[in-house]
Amino acid sequence: MDGLESFLAYPLSQLPFVIIALIIALSLHEFAHAYVAYRFGDPTAHQQGRVTLNPLRHLDPIGTLMIFLVGFGWARPVPVNRFYFRKPRLAGVLVSVAGPLTNLVLCFLFMATYQFSPISNSILDQFFQINIFLNVSLFVFNLIPLPPLDGYRIVEDLLPNRYRAKLSEYEMYGVFVFLLLAITPLGNYVFTPLFNTVVPFIIFNMASILS
Repeated sequence: MDGLESFLAYPLSQLPFVIIALIIALSLHEFAHAYVAYRFGDPTAHQQGRVTLNPLRHLDPIGTLMIFLVGFGWARPVPVNRFYFRKPRLAGVLVSVAGPLTNLVLCFLFMATYQFSPISNSILDQFFQINIFLNVSLFVFNLIPLPPLDGYRIVEDLLPNRYRAKLSEYEMYGVFVFLLLAITPLGNYVFTPLFNTVVPFIIFNMASILS
């Protein structure tokens, strides 16, 4: 058990809570992307059965495994066809923002329930703390402006056309940089400082608002 735990980002005792948190956080994140795209007129995700809360439709095996191993990961991207949107840029930004924003709202709801719950014990404490941490982490992680993350899509839709065309030329290299950071120790110099500063900052300020 000790040998296995050394490869994991979380203690074995927390894995049941991490799994539950992942199912909730990733499923609602991708559902939000699919639902907003559908509401703006794109039927692609709906036709592929992605406008659903069924986690089997959303979880990505490698992305889920990465969360257990390094503490962050991803789900299956929701297919979006911008040609269906009446206002492609506005709709594109809102579709991209919907996922991370859902995780932030989930974090707030878990934190509010945790703070005002009349019941407190070690099991509930772990459940709420892990859900809060994972949802904030997914919010921050997905806003990193590297493809294929939501942050990159948001930047892409906000840029003027002349810069968007130039950006798309280098998208493949951005994906390579992201994978390099995700699967090598180089990520420790980017993701670790980010999670160690931004995530606690958001949690602290949310707790301050609620209190």
